[in-house]
Amino acid sequence: MASLSFIIGIIGNVISILVFASPIKTFWWVVKKKSTENYKGVPYMTTLLSTSLWTFYGTMNPDGLLVVTLNVTGAIFQLIYVTLFLIYAPKDKKIKTAKLVAVLDVGFPGVLIAVTLLAIHGNTRLAFVGILCAVLTIGMYASHLSVMRTVIRTKSVEYMPFLLSFFLFLNAGVWSAYSLLVKDIYIGVPNAIGFVLGSAQLILYVIYKNKSASAKSPEAMEEEGSAHLVKGGIEMHSLEDDLKNRSLNKCRSLPKPQVGRQYSLQKIMKTLSLTPYELQSSYPLHSDVEDGNTDTDHP
Repeated sequence: MASLSFIIGIIGNVISILVFASPIKTFWWVVKKKSTENYKGVPYMTTLLSTSLWTFYGTMNPDGLLVVTLNVTGAIFQLIYVTLFLIYAPKDKKIKTAKLVAVLDVGFPGVLIAVTLLAIHGNTRLAFVGILCAVLTIGMYASHLSVMRTVIRTKSVEYMPFLLSFFLFLNAGVWSAYSLLVKDIYIGVPNAIGFVLGSAQLILYVIYKNKSASAKSPEAMEEEGSAHLVKGGIEMHSLEDDLKNRSLNKCRSLPKPQVGRQYSLQKIMKTLSLTPYELQSSYPLHSDVEDGNTDTDHP
């Protein structure tokens, strides 16, 4: 059983590290966009607090080597995430987030560790810290309820990364099994609750993932609106050019005055100005035309 629990503990370490690493893609986009947008910082702050206290619990537990190695790694990851969140959070959220970090991740664990070491002794110390760690782990899993509420409200899983939800579910299941083998109730109870909440997140993801594909982010809608404005401007410009071209073509298609008509008019005017003698001399006699003689010397 000891060997089996150690193997499951190693598996739990690997999965938990994957859980801690799963938000890397999310924070890559945060750094790229230089904004946290609608992402929530509470899960990362509570996870940092939880991993810090679990590290403290592991140092007091004779069999807590795997707990220590896991939570030290997790604390490092969460510290990086919280720092990035403080850097790229909107101005209205930056101060609020900084206050929460100061209280949850600095003040509270500092006071708790001091009280535990100075005021509590013996086995009570391990039980006290274990209960607090269990409560905080439940809080870590419950903090994702805010994300679940956002998913239900927006009918979109955009701000609930699938990898994080999946590995939280898997992590809670493995550590629940580990707690049964080592008979550690402080590890078992919060992870059993986490397993239930992780299952709920996966169910929500299945329900809303197809709806998210059709939903558009505000940035995408803004870009699309800008594209329509540009396209409308181009189409309006093209319409004006088309109207101008049609007007020019219409002008060009008007009947042009023929040279023959101008010549006929000039000939008529000239004829009217001739004298009877000139008029007779200008045209052949009818009989001459019939005979084919067009000589103009006849009187």
